[in-house]
Amino acid sequence: QRRVYRTTTHVPQELGQIMDSETFEKSRLYQLDKSTFSFWSGLYSEMEGTMILLCGGIPFLWNLSGQISGRAGFGPEYEIVQSLIFLLLATLFSAVTGLPWSLYNTFVIEEKHGFNQQTLGFFFKDAIKKFIVTQCILLPVTSLLLYIIKIGGDYFFIYAWLFTLVVSLVLVTIYADYIAPLFDKFIPLPEGELKEQIETMAKSIDFPLTKVYVVEGSKRSSHSNAYFYGFFKNKRIVLFDTLLEDYSALNKEPAEGEDGENEETKSKTKNKKQGCKNEEVLAVLGHELGHWKLGHTVKNIIISQMNSFLCFFLFAVLIGQKELFAAFGFYDTQPTLIGLMIIFQFIFSPYNEVLSFCLTVLSRRFEFQADAFAKELGKAKDLYSALIKLNKDNLGFPVSDWIFSMWHYSHPPLLERLQALKDAKQE
Repeated sequence: QRRVYRTTTHVPQELGQIMDSETFEKSRLYQLDKSTFSFWSGLYSEMEGTMILLCGGIPFLWNLSGQISGRAGFGPEYEIVQSLIFLLLATLFSAVTGLPWSLYNTFVIEEKHGFNQQTLGFFFKDAIKKFIVTQCILLPVTSLLLYIIKIGGDYFFIYAWLFTLVVSLVLVTIYADYIAPLFDKFIPLPEGELKEQIETMAKSIDFPLTKVYVVEGSKRSSHSNAYFYGFFKNKRIVLFDTLLEDYSALNKEPAEGEDGENEETKSKTKNKKQGCKNEEVLAVLGHELGHWKLGHTVKNIIISQMNSFLCFFLFAVLIGQKELFAAFGFYDTQPTLIGLMIIFQFIFSPYNEVLSFCLTVLSRRFEFQADAFAKELGKAKDLYSALIKLNKDNLGFPVSDWIFSMWHYSHPPLLERLQALKDAKQE
């Protein structure tokens, strides 16, 4: 794929009508930089993980956690307390070692190609907030999971799976209403033509829409997105302001007299973003609602939970194998959290790769089906132009090696999606 980025320097003939040479070159250089960064950050991650294993980093951190919990008055019998300290230290270590890579990606690569809208202060405030929120969720959930495994008896894997199922459903339900607003500002889409059209389209397919929000994604990045969330009869749609030509802050001149964080962010808006017209936004939403109407969301949840149950069942089978713990430096104790880490992170690694590939294939199939659904709504022409605009705005490179594409792309390549829409568009 890197060879494709390096050698494909001219717009292929089949792309001549949809991409100019300047945008093509920008997207090529952006994806080449991202590929280089991905290679080196991935290599570092593998080296770090290998050194931690070879040098006994996991048992060292576990013993350190035991010393800290001991000083706090909790002996070895308080395994859950020690596990939480271990988890806190491990995630803190991961956050610190990953910080330079995150800074480089945001303030060098994304900044270089005109996507970054953050200031350094905003970045660090965001990172600290994200770490705190993560710990507030991770530590209580982990402590309850470990407790369930401890008292669950022979069928603990069933109770553990049910617990994680409930937690995942709760998090999906509350995320957009209570967690996401901690990081981004959500405002109701103002009354007007676009909102009326969205509500009309939702009603036409019996989508139980209750609210439409616009999220100020332009404070963080000029990349664009849209999604829906909610269960049963309480669905909400979220549109990134960068998706909307009429609402994006990146298409507007900074207002005089504004200060604070907004002023800092506006200083970053060097490159205006085109965004999509209302008809194209409706076409993109027609695609997203197609995922709901065709049951893709439910199917993904079912697959995820079937996989989760299988993993907990295999964990129950393997947790009694002392050789697994000994291989990772735990000769005298078999902590439950360490068992979860060894089995889920390392033993299941080959299986996870195969599963990931299968889900990628399924995702691409779902994307074609959602495009076809939007086409049935009469949105083929607008979705066609929206896909071209979104590819241009996000500097997606439309040429790919087929093996790389098959393994990594959860969405079909642009040309394949456009070809599927082309006949309907011409009609």
